[in-house]
Amino acid sequence: MALLAYRDKHILSAQQLRKLSEHKYSCFSASLLDPLLQPWWNWLVAQTPLWLAPNLITIVGLILNVVTTLILICYSPNGVEAPPRWTCLLCALGLFIYQSLDSIDGKQARRTNTSSPLGELFDHGCDSISTVFVALSACISCQLGHYPNWLFFQCFCAIALFYCAHWQTYVSGTMRFGRIDVTEAQFSIIAIHLVSAALGPEIWLTKIGIGSIQLWYGPAVTTIVCGLLSLTYVFSVIKAGGVGKNGSTVAGTSVLSPSIPLTLVVLPALMIAQKSPQNIFTEHASVYILAFGMVAAKVTNKLVIAHMTKAEMEYLDWSLLGPSLLFLNQYFNCIVPEIWLLWFTLIWGTQDLLRYCAQVCLEICQHLRIDLFRIPYTPKGAATHPATASVSSQSNFGSSGSSADKNGGSAHRKSKSKPH
Repeated sequence: MALLAYRDKHILSAQQLRKLSEHKYSCFSASLLDPLLQPWWNWLVAQTPLWLAPNLITIVGLILNVVTTLILICYSPNGVEAPPRWTCLLCALGLFIYQSLDSIDGKQARRTNTSSPLGELFDHGCDSISTVFVALSACISCQLGHYPNWLFFQCFCAIALFYCAHWQTYVSGTMRFGRIDVTEAQFSIIAIHLVSAALGPEIWLTKIGIGSIQLWYGPAVTTIVCGLLSLTYVFSVIKAGGVGKNGSTVAGTSVLSPSIPLTLVVLPALMIAQKSPQNIFTEHASVYILAFGMVAAKVTNKLVIAHMTKAEMEYLDWSLLGPSLLFLNQYFNCIVPEIWLLWFTLIWGTQDLLRYCAQVCLEICQHLRIDLFRIPYTPKGAATHPATASVSSQSNFGSSGSSADKNGGSAHRKSKSKPH
């Protein structure tokens, strides 16, 4: 079918590519930690070689984050077995490196005059994948495998919140970060890994206070409170109406339309997990979260692209094939072992996500005449490469009196600037 023919058919239309070229990053941030971390990020980017491409910085951080999490998963695939302490320490280190590199890629882009819409898209794409692994690693580190329903809730809460952040961006045209947002969540998870590394993962099952209250209740309740506050803010923005005609999205579509793809991922995941006769989620929690996480990442990437190209978002996607087969298999009394279809969902979803992202990046690179992981060498004092110059000249770095966001743009009071 046409949707599978990535190489034979362009994913982005000529109009979408034109809109992408005109896109300008708009961000509002009130993060508590970002201003405090600016000196560290500024020092780190100053040590970065000028030949190192911003997107290469981002992908290296993501790979480290994914690898350290997979090592943790190998020792505790269901979150029940206590993983070795060093694996928790490794996860903390991997997440810290990813967070730091993710924060300097935009600064590096401005240093090298290679800012482009592709950088923003690539950054969000990596974040959509990282969110799945970070949430799962935190649950394993807290031994939430003993409470499968809570593990499911925590992981899908993180996935849904990330999607909703881009949903409100699609509606309002501006990415918004609250006082307690991504950076704060990442450092909280780093703290969880460090506690597990120092005291052992079993510490989270320790009973405290009155009754059967355990230590892991703390992070769980915090997630609920922060999640509710975040969702309240997101839906207040959506309820207020979008920047499009008659209060529509940036693409002129209904502000509620992005809820459909999210529902098509989360609702089947919940139903399949609860109705499985083979306890597929309880027995294979990590595989289950990763499988549906890759589907969610694909859907989120399509939402980001729809926002940046001001296009209508497609509801159905080939990444939903795996969840559909799992659902139908249960309907016909599991004629195929569920674990087979779960692994198929993970493999299919991963390859579909990677092929889609690769093709989109190639199309944008060709359109903007830039390289994804390489900076064309320009001798000091020479003219900038025409393609990168035309792209970076579109950036508006905001007023000089504004505070800087993590990517170096002014964002603590509303600004418009590309991350990279």
